[in-house]
Amino acid sequence: MSMTEAARLRRARWGVNLLFLGNGAMWANLVPRLPDIRERLEVSYAGFGVAVAFSSIGAIALGLLAGTAIRRFGSARVASTTLALQALAVSGAGLSGSVVLFALCLFLNGALDSITDVAQNAHGLIVQRRMGRSIINSLHAMWSAGAAIGAFLGQTAVTANVNITVHLITAAVVFAGVAFIAKRMMLPDSQTRTAEIVTEPHHTEHHHTEHHPDNTDHAHPTKRTRRLGIPAPAALALGMLGLVAIAGASVEDSGFTWSSNYMADSIKAPTSIIGYALVGLMSLHFVGRITGDRLVDRFGARTVVRCGGIVTMLGMGAALAWPSAWSTIVGFSVAGLGVATTVPVAFAASDTVEGLGEGTGVTITSWLLRISFLAGPPLVGAVSDATSLRVGLLIIPVAGLGVTLLAGRLPGRLHPHAHDHPLTTESQDAATAANSGE
Repeated sequence: MSMTEAARLRRARWGVNLLFLGNGAMWANLVPRLPDIRERLEVSYAGFGVAVAFSSIGAIALGLLAGTAIRRFGSARVASTTLALQALAVSGAGLSGSVVLFALCLFLNGALDSITDVAQNAHGLIVQRRMGRSIINSLHAMWSAGAAIGAFLGQTAVTANVNITVHLITAAVVFAGVAFIAKRMMLPDSQTRTAEIVTEPHHTEHHHTEHHPDNTDHAHPTKRTRRLGIPAPAALALGMLGLVAIAGASVEDSGFTWSSNYMADSIKAPTSIIGYALVGLMSLHFVGRITGDRLVDRFGARTVVRCGGIVTMLGMGAALAWPSAWSTIVGFSVAGLGVATTVPVAFAASDTVEGLGEGTGVTITSWLLRISFLAGPPLVGAVSDATSLRVGLLIIPVAGLGVTLLAGRLPGRLHPHAHDHPLTTESQDAATAANSGE
């Protein structure tokens, strides 16, 4: 690789880093405002949970358009455009005067987010292939870092009593600017189009590895890879792995949807710190992801995830048992660390389930995960209305217990060459990561 090519790829990598950072920060920036927004909309916890679930409805309904959009326009253009439009949708949600408009803005944001995720992953994996080494985990760590930064900036705006309209319009301009800068840094779509062979998520050609053979099989999937017949043992294995992923993701989802409401309503924490529960969760989530590969390589996915589940269960369980502002911040932070590797390793394990066509396990697990986001917020909201939000958030230690019990379905330490097999389409891997909700 020439020095010029290496510099161009480093620049493109930073461009994709910006996309992941902005994508993670955008909704998190709004989270410290959610208690005030819920109060302004005069909606119950259950109603608020249903409104938030419209984001998942949008992703499920329109996420399948990602492949077509990328094939037609290229991953760089699609990712940057949808990220900029997300900035408008999220700000619109925060400024909505009715719960219906709030839900509609979140529907739009969810649809755009699912397309952004696929496109940014697609471009990142093209850069990874050309660099000849793995960068995808670091890209997803940037999403976690972005969420922590976004929550911190949102909390800063709340603490400084910045008017919500000024705050969110400024945020929309900043995030749209991030999308524009990222587009300028990424590889031109004219130079990556041949690599962007995207198949819709109901197809079965994606695979989690790092190298791409020089052949054309990917453009013309065989009948075997299109087949979706699932043997009963494989279906059972996928169901268990899906539960592992859902349990881990429910912790993140609870942090985004309910942490600031819990801090404000149940803990009666000062408005100056209600956003720090999410800041802590995503900060340690970043640490867990950036170090997770080495831990999994050394101890095995089963051990790492099981220990993480115990950490989540005990940490958040203690915070709920002895509630205070700082114990809640620590509890959410520890929970974020505990589940950092859960979703990635569950997807990796689903890709190795025997008796399935190539990529089928990943596809099914990813969509099970996406559908779970539809049910989680309304469920917690309904339980909270019937009892209290403190009881509703028992979903987090229960999820930690579930991860611990289900971790036996995950592999132990991998063979050193377990990943030395060909990559199919880069954008298939992207769709997998996108459907996991990150």
